[in-house]
Amino acid sequence: MTTKRTLSIHRPEDILGYIPHLLGYWPDDSLVAITVQGKILGATLRVDLPSGHSPRALAGFAEQIRHYLVADEAANGVMLAVYTDAGWADGTVFQQAMPLIEALQLSLDEVDLSVRDAWLIGTQYWRSAFCSDHGCCPDPGLPVARIKDSQLSAELVYQGSVVGPSPRSVTEQPSFARSGPLDPSVMEAESRFGERILGMWRSERCLESVLAVWHHVLATFEHGAALQPATDAQLIGFLRTTLKVPAWRDAVVVMAAAGMDSAKSGAAAFGLFSDDDESCAPPFDVGELGVPASAAAPPTIAPSGSRGPGDVFTYGDVLLGMRPDTPCWSLVDALHHVLAGLCVEDEPGEVAAAAFTLQGWISWCKGSGSMAHACLVRAEAARPGYRLAELLMKVLRQGAVCRWASRPDSAWRGSRQAHV
Repeated sequence: MTTKRTLSIHRPEDILGYIPHLLGYWPDDSLVAITVQGKILGATLRVDLPSGHSPRALAGFAEQIRHYLVADEAANGVMLAVYTDAGWADGTVFQQAMPLIEALQLSLDEVDLSVRDAWLIGTQYWRSAFCSDHGCCPDPGLPVARIKDSQLSAELVYQGSVVGPSPRSVTEQPSFARSGPLDPSVMEAESRFGERILGMWRSERCLESVLAVWHHVLATFEHGAALQPATDAQLIGFLRTTLKVPAWRDAVVVMAAAGMDSAKSGAAAFGLFSDDDESCAPPFDVGELGVPASAAAPPTIAPSGSRGPGDVFTYGDVLLGMRPDTPCWSLVDALHHVLAGLCVEDEPGEVAAAAFTLQGWISWCKGSGSMAHACLVRAEAARPGYRLAELLMKVLRQGAVCRWASRPDSAWRGSRQAHV
């Protein structure tokens, strides 16, 4: 479990040192915009730098950024960080970066979001975009080591925060799965459960049992217990089997984000259940998976922003990050980690494609487009043409930002809140 903490930020190095820990990686060729509410940092947005550099292209890009940032209605300022390697070697970094920053300033001024400060960050050097004093901002800039070695960065590392590599390059992607081969006992359990339950994918009773097991696993993970192949082979094999059914896969996501009622009602709305379901015998006993019998009737989850336990949301609204107002982030984050333990690196097939795709969706919901893209690339490699991965990749290419990520009251905030 995580605990919210307040972090004191006093210098630019602290802010720039905080960003990689917030994103989970050191960005490159990126614009990071952070809204400011008085002395409190608000929502964070990371996007790729624009490909076009004409005044018209930059104005269009700036308008899109403004559209995302105004969702933080309490914000009264913005801080910008431009991560680029262009222009440092020949001293033209200002000439290349300032037209973008000026376009952003002009656009944000129209909605009373003043740019408090802006920085240019390269591989070796960084500097303020607005400082011309060679005493504090010498050419070509200050060493990046001052960011990585800042007091705040050191404090975050001490607290267990890890900054991974940029997910932009497939060869440099962080691991989204276990290393090493799949445990034989897991494969045996997966095969056995596949024979027993895959033919019952239209059974309402089977779906209820599947969701009960998933809810138990996620709730257990929230309290610090992770799946171990050596002792949880049956359970891991079962969970892998359920990912082979798109309807179950989607129901698990909706259950984690929006509650059990939405998962069940959404499945019924799709006409998933067969008419002869009542005649079906119970598909399996949750007890054989080491799941307590009480988990067969898990508590209804009422996400933040819902009117009560009876509120239900459509699958489309949940998958697009539109409803509920705020997802159940603790279960969604637990799902992200559990999925990483269900497959192994470079594994082909439907299970890996489903796991990587759902991790990509969760990363997109958290506001990390680059991480989402990396996961979806893995999903495509695991099973070319995997439909949900293709659909989510189209969403990313359109530059869409998840509604949850664009609003400070619903955005993923990790374990810490920062104060300037």
